[in-house]
Amino acid sequence: MRIPASKYPVERLTLPNGLRVVLTPDRAAPVVGVAVVYDVGIRSEPQGRTGFAHLFEHLMFQGSESLEKLAHFRYVQGSGGTFNGSTHFDYTDYFETLPSNALERALFLEADRMRSPRLTEENLRNQVDVVKEEIRVNVLNRPYGGFPWLRLPPVMFDTFANAHDGYGSFDDLESATVADAADFFDRYYACGNAVLAVSGDFDVATATALIERHFGDVPARPAPARPDFAEPDLTSERRDSYEDRLAPLPAVAAAWRVPDPINDLEGYLPYVVLAEVLTDGDASRLVERLVLRDRTVTSVGGYVGFMGEPFAVRDPTALVLQAHLPPGGDVDKVLRTVEEECQRIATDGLAPDELSRTQARMATHLLRDTDAVLGRALQMAVLEQQRGEPELLNQLHTLIGGVTEEQIIAAAAELVPSRRAAVEVIAGGAK
Repeated sequence: MRIPASKYPVERLTLPNGLRVVLTPDRAAPVVGVAVVYDVGIRSEPQGRTGFAHLFEHLMFQGSESLEKLAHFRYVQGSGGTFNGSTHFDYTDYFETLPSNALERALFLEADRMRSPRLTEENLRNQVDVVKEEIRVNVLNRPYGGFPWLRLPPVMFDTFANAHDGYGSFDDLESATVADAADFFDRYYACGNAVLAVSGDFDVATATALIERHFGDVPARPAPARPDFAEPDLTSERRDSYEDRLAPLPAVAAAWRVPDPINDLEGYLPYVVLAEVLTDGDASRLVERLVLRDRTVTSVGGYVGFMGEPFAVRDPTALVLQAHLPPGGDVDKVLRTVEEECQRIATDGLAPDELSRTQARMATHLLRDTDAVLGRALQMAVLEQQRGEPELLNQLHTLIGGVTEEQIIAAAAELVPSRRAAVEVIAGGAK
C-alpha cells in the first residue's frame, strides 16, 4: 500500500559537550514541545537497584542547581504549559509543552537539572516513599497490576537486565543512598548520553543560540558503554501462572521474540503489522474468532514491545498478545486458537483488503501521534537516540505501508508454541 511520506523539517547539531540536538520547526500554532531523552531505562539498572531508573525520574523533579523544590512545576504551569517524565525499558524522558514565547524558560529548566539536580537525603527518602506508594496503587492493589509488562519478561528472559522487575523491590528502593543516586547521575545523565528535541513555533537560528547559551556550559561527560542485552531465542515453550487476588476474570498473555528493531528494521516491521492484523478492530483475526465467534475471551489485544512502543525499543523485545477470559475460561484452548489462526495466515494468506485496511489504520495512528508538537519532539528524540535517524519519523508510516503479504505470512509462521512464553492470571477476585 503506497502511503506518502510526511515532510517535517529536521535540523541536527551536536554541542561541544556531546549533547545531540534535533530541531523541527512548525509555525502553524504558537506552541513548542521540548523533550530531553536520556539513554537509560529499566534495562540499565544495576543488580540490587531494581526500580532505580524510575526512582531517578522522580528525583529529577525535586529541584536543581538554581531552583528549589517544586520550582520546575511552578515555572512551567505559570507559563501556561504542561510537563511530565516517564521511564521506559531503554530510555527515560522529560518533556514540556509551552507557549512559544516560553521556549527559553523550558530550555533553562532542562539545562539546570541536567547540570545538577538536588540529590539530598530528604529528597531521596521522600521519593522512595512516593515510588513505593505508586507500586502499591498500580501493581499490588490493582486488578491485573503489572500484567503483562512485569510478569512476562521473567518468563521469557534469563538475564537480570531483561527479566527483573522494573518498578523495583521495596528492599532495593529503601536501601538506596544519596551516593548511589549521585553515581547513577554521573554515569547516565551525561550530555553525551542525552538528546534534546524541540518542535513547534520557533526560529532555528534563535533556538540554536538559546540552546548553546543554556546547555553549552553543562560539563561534558561521555555516554557510558551500553551493555549487551542480547539473549538467545526460546527453543521450547515456557509457561507460568500466578493468582491475582483482585482479578475478577482469568487472563493470559503470550509473547514471541521478534527481529532486532534497530539493526533489522525490514525484518521487524512485519511483526508490528501482524500484531495489528491479529487484534485491531472487530474485523481482526483474533477479535472475530475469539471474542465474537467462539466467545472464549472477553477481550484480546496485541502489540510489539512490552510497553507497546514498537519504535522506541531495542532488542530483545517481543510480539505480545493478551486476553481476558470469562469465568472458568480455558487458557489452553485460547492459546491453541491463536496457534490455529497464525497457521491459517501462514498457509492461506490474508483476505482481500485485510492488509491494506490495517496499514491505513496504523498510518493514521502514527500521523496523529506526531501531529502535536510534543509527540513529534519525543519521537524524534528517541529516533535520534536509538538510531541516529530522527528524520525516520517522516517515513515510518510509509514503511508500514510497504510491508507485503508475503512478509506477514512468513512472520505468522514463526508464532509457534516452541518459541512462546506465556503467563496465566488465575482470578482470585472471583471467589
